[in-house]
Amino acid sequence: MGLFNAISNWKSERHGKHVSQMRALGRCPDCNGKGFTTLFNYEFSAPLDCQGCNGSGLYSDWAKNNEIDD
Repeated sequence: MGLFNAISNWKSERHGKHVSQMRALGRCPDCNGKGFTTLFNYEFSAPLDCQGCNGSGLYSDWAKNNEIDD
C-alpha cells in the first residue's frame, strides 16, 4: 500500500502546485486561463466552455464555483 499512497500524495502535491501557480497568475487551473477546453485534448475537436470558470478563464470564478476561500 505504500506505493499507492506515494503515488496519491505525489498527484495531490502536483495538483496543489498547479493550483497555486494559477492562483498567482489569476488564471483558471482547469483551462489554464483560456476559458475553454477541448474534448479529449485534440487540436481539431470543438472547444467547449470551461466548466470550472464558466468560460471566463479567471481564478476568482473558478474558486467561487469550487467553493474555495481565498
